[in-house]
Amino acid sequence: MTPQLKCGLIVLAFVTPGWTSFCFGQTPAVSSTQQVSVLGGEQSPAMQSSGSIAPGSINGTIVDQSGAVVAGARITLTAENHLVKQQASSGVDGQFFFSSVVPGPFQLAITSAGFEAQTFSGVLHSGEVDAVAPIVLAVARNVTEVQVSVTPTEIAEEQIKVEEKQRVLGAIPNFYVTYIPNAVPLNSKQKFQLAWKTVADPFTFVFVGGSAGVEQAQNHFRQYGQGAQGYGKRFAAGYGDTLTGTLIGSAILPSLLKQDPRYFYKGTGKMTSRALYAIANSVICKGDNRRWQPNYSNILGSLASGGISNLYYPAQDRNGAALTFENAAIEIGGTAVTNLLQEFLIRKLTPKLNHEPATPNPPPQK
Repeated sequence: MTPQLKCGLIVLAFVTPGWTSFCFGQTPAVSSTQQVSVLGGEQSPAMQSSGSIAPGSINGTIVDQSGAVVAGARITLTAENHLVKQQASSGVDGQFFFSSVVPGPFQLAITSAGFEAQTFSGVLHSGEVDAVAPIVLAVARNVTEVQVSVTPTEIAEEQIKVEEKQRVLGAIPNFYVTYIPNAVPLNSKQKFQLAWKTVADPFTFVFVGGSAGVEQAQNHFRQYGQGAQGYGKRFAAGYGDTLTGTLIGSAILPSLLKQDPRYFYKGTGKMTSRALYAIANSVICKGDNRRWQPNYSNILGSLASGGISNLYYPAQDRNGAALTFENAAIEIGGTAVTNLLQEFLIRKLTPKLNHEPATPNPPPQK
């Protein structure tokens, strides 16, 4: 945030529970879903001689390679002549059951999502209850697993949208503050996006225009003269300070040095610890690796902006090297004061804030 905006901030800041029944009931251990179909009108020899042959039943259990039961597996029973078929599903205990099965050779075909298809063959005798051995399903070897996840860039983009709605008293942009303690680091594109959003904001032009008017009224930078021409020069110089300070200190250097240009609101702890945290954040910042480090971006950005201003301010008002460093120190002090306001006052004056829980930490950006 530029010195002009910081000063503006400082001036304006001081002026049914219901009871639900869980009806589990008593469900049968074995699914009763069975389908019997006779394909064609011809009967098997066993059926033709059913006068002396009684139907039987087949039951069993479907398990995986670890011995755990497999529920919901689909079992298809086929008679030797392939004319009689029955289908069933394994229950929650992995068991299945076929009744009224015509005696004779049969085959079971078992399928289940995530497992290789399995078959089992046997012979059912007249009136027999055949309990087959547990049928083991092997895990499918060619299973493609697709995981849909949100990338850190997408999370940061959503967080920026919230920050861009933050305005003190509903008017003054407060984009460079995040109220999410573990906010996702911004990539270079997002840092420039936030910087351009600041310098192109209508309030920035209004504030710079007001400052230029005050300077003209007090006849600062006399070589600019008066009238529309003098006001235009003062406005251009003020906007130049805002533009270079924001782009260099909040976009270019943070991108090169991999630092986060935002203030991370603390909001917890004793007042003394919060105050020290706010003051310290004038000279330290979070890196894109989420570690605290010296805020080279802010310090060097202030010096660079001051040096560039010598190109367009009147000769008698240009900053020498000593004055440039002095102004940079004043800038750091202004940042400390602004951070104190951010920590104790400005949040109360900002209508639109993100009150959602903090987003889980994604992997650090390299």
